[in-house]
Amino acid sequence: MAESQKEHGEELEPSQFCCSVCLDLLKDPVGIPCGHSYCKGCIEGFWDQNEEKGNCTCPQCRETFHPRPVLRRNHMLAEVAEMLKRKGTQLTPPSLPEANITDAEACSGPEDVPCDFCPETKPRKATMSCLACVASFCPVHLEPHRSVPVLKKHQLVSASVPLQEKMCTKHNKLMEVYCRTDRKCICYLCVIDEHKSHSTVSAAAEREEQQKELTVKQKEVQERGTEREEELTELLEALKDFKKSSQAAVESSSNIFDELTSSFTEKCTLAKQLILAREEVAVAQAEELQLQLEEEITKLKQRDTELERISHVDDHIHFIQTFQSLSASCGSPLRFTDTPSGPVVRSKHTFKPVTDRISKLKDDMEGLLKQTWPSITSTVSAVNILKQPEPKTREEFLRYSCPLKLDQRAVSQNMTLSQGDLQATTTREQRSYFDNFQQALSYKTERITGTEQVWCCEALTQRCYWEVKLYGSTWSVVVSYKDKNQTSLNSEFGQDNRSWSLERSSSCCSFRHNNQTKRVLDSSCSQIGVYLDYSEDVLSFYKVYGSKMTLLHRVENTFTEPLYPCIGFKDDGSNRETAYNAKLIKIWS
Repeated sequence: MAESQKEHGEELEPSQFCCSVCLDLLKDPVGIPCGHSYCKGCIEGFWDQNEEKGNCTCPQCRETFHPRPVLRRNHMLAEVAEMLKRKGTQLTPPSLPEANITDAEACSGPEDVPCDFCPETKPRKATMSCLACVASFCPVHLEPHRSVPVLKKHQLVSASVPLQEKMCTKHNKLMEVYCRTDRKCICYLCVIDEHKSHSTVSAAAEREEQQKELTVKQKEVQERGTEREEELTELLEALKDFKKSSQAAVESSSNIFDELTSSFTEKCTLAKQLILAREEVAVAQAEELQLQLEEEITKLKQRDTELERISHVDDHIHFIQTFQSLSASCGSPLRFTDTPSGPVVRSKHTFKPVTDRISKLKDDMEGLLKQTWPSITSTVSAVNILKQPEPKTREEFLRYSCPLKLDQRAVSQNMTLSQGDLQATTTREQRSYFDNFQQALSYKTERITGTEQVWCCEALTQRCYWEVKLYGSTWSVVVSYKDKNQTSLNSEFGQDNRSWSLERSSSCCSFRHNNQTKRVLDSSCSQIGVYLDYSEDVLSFYKVYGSKMTLLHRVENTFTEPLYPCIGFKDDGSNRETAYNAKLIKIWS
């Protein structure tokens, strides 16, 4: 009997009782529905490892089971494995099912870390790396680290990068220390070598510190992301409203031009009707006169014939009697009351003055369109969804320079304009009554008392920049609304909510608006740059010296009317000069 069992035991193939997961003799063997058997701990660990993927597969044939099978102990296999264990049979681990490696488990790219124990031809992706073994393992070859007591003590980390990248290139040791001096990871041999006097900590300690920084950075990123999401929502809403506004503007513009076209067509038809009606009346009058003239010509010819006839009568008595009778019946030969006595036709009277008037209307309309169109295009260009960044350098400011001229109709009585209405000069001397009267007649000057002022002609409703150079005692550079029914200039700018004034005196520089004054630190300035972004409600005053600019004051205000640049002077007695002036610097091309 013993010999029979011995012979039977020799016929057993030991590799058939080896677990393909732990590569060891089966311990507490269990069977799964596909027919393969494993150690209970191995198959449960394998399934636990892949539980997040929702897969319960056979490590050998890759058959998938759902739900997770209930494992039952195979008593016969357990007895055979126990018998082989008692005999101390040397087992040869079975070969792994290379042909059954799925695409999900096989290395698919250079970013995947291959298992160091799989065949090189088709290795599996490593999921964990052992810092003690300095190797990476796929789930199959990792199982001994989960079951063997000695291997359980090894430190496992996620196989996110190849272990070679964590090795010190100089000592070929695992880098476990961080050098704060050189801000790099090193190994323990580096600590006692070239980094001996450096500040070093363990990688875990440095990780803890950097983890805190990461948390702060992450919070900042999240907050920034939230802000950006809000900005995106706002942008999408603005884009939606902008498109609606654009479509409405297109329709409105189309309707306005259609109305203009209709009005011109109507006036064209009316002009034709007027010309034809005038032609009909004039022709009727001319034809009536024509009939009268023809009738009179006929009568005159008849009278001429009779007169010719009696001129040949030989009998004197008969001649006299006949001529007197003819004269009494026909009236005076020199006067006819039923027709005009003078010329009846106007020389070269045509409709050319009418066409000239219409041509002038065309020229006037084209001139108005040419004059208005730039402001329309600039207004369209100023409409934008995104807020445009403000200029930073003088070169950038000069891109928005706008041509300005001082207005001769809005200048104080003691100021004179020169250099093409770019410079205003004022003196302490008062002009005579006759001079003031003559100026009022020629320029229609709006008189003021107190501060000497001059306004610019241009109304600003877009982004623009200009510069003023001033000489004198107390002066002010201003932007202001202008009343439509304005009959006199304000005595001083900045006293109401309709003007914004940067004022410099001999002692200080200040900003004034709505009768409230704010001190400006830098008072040593004679050349002022003014930047207006009408659509963004921004007004800024700058000190300009060469190519450099210093911000003196910035205002954010909702502008509701066109703004006019202005300049003001006030004699505070500190300047001994008899004249001072202000000049618009021509910075536009």
